[in-house]
Amino acid sequence: MDLDERVDLIMERLQQQYDLRVFEDGDPYRVLIRTILSQRTRDDNTDRASAQLFSKYHTINEIAEADPTLLEPLIRPAGFYHVKAQRIVEVSRKLLDKFKGQVPDDMKNLLELPGVGRKTANCVLVYGFQIPAIPVDVHVHRISNRLGLVNTKTPEETEAELEKIVPREYWIELNDLMVQFGQTICRPQSPRHEECPLQELCDYYQELEEQDE
Repeated sequence: MDLDERVDLIMERLQQQYDLRVFEDGDPYRVLIRTILSQRTRDDNTDRASAQLFSKYHTINEIAEADPTLLEPLIRPAGFYHVKAQRIVEVSRKLLDKFKGQVPDDMKNLLELPGVGRKTANCVLVYGFQIPAIPVDVHVHRISNRLGLVNTKTPEETEAELEKIVPREYWIELNDLMVQFGQTICRPQSPRHEECPLQELCDYYQELEEQDE
């Protein structure tokens, strides 16, 4: 089986396993803020922090004008709440000052926002604008290497390699499907090999099987 066929089969299996999710109703600003909150924390904590923040502050103007310390108790579940509160206010002010309150829909301008890197920018493109991109977080990086699709050391390298081998039609859904897969089956520790729908397509699993023989 060549690489193109493997990629197609992997994506088809993940599509069968998981439903695609919609975050923050697809609103680009809320997607951006949610992604900042999601850094180094679990999805359920991100959900709680985002819900609490937007239950009190409904617009970009309200957040931009807020004292960051008032945001801290609302976003506490996401962790690193002091830094994240400062960042959220800074980003909101920059959006108002430079982009008339609108979240940019291109990588170059997104990267100008304080603390926004490629993963966050790609998440905004995908989940906020439905623009094809490949956000690479710890799950996508780990799974892509375990499967043997890439052999990379950093998320940035993984993104570049995946863009070469994954058809553009899959880019929007790749992150969401792999994140769910990484949270439920292909976990960092103790992956659930017996439940994995990708066993025969996974280099990591095949190597373990060979070691057991």
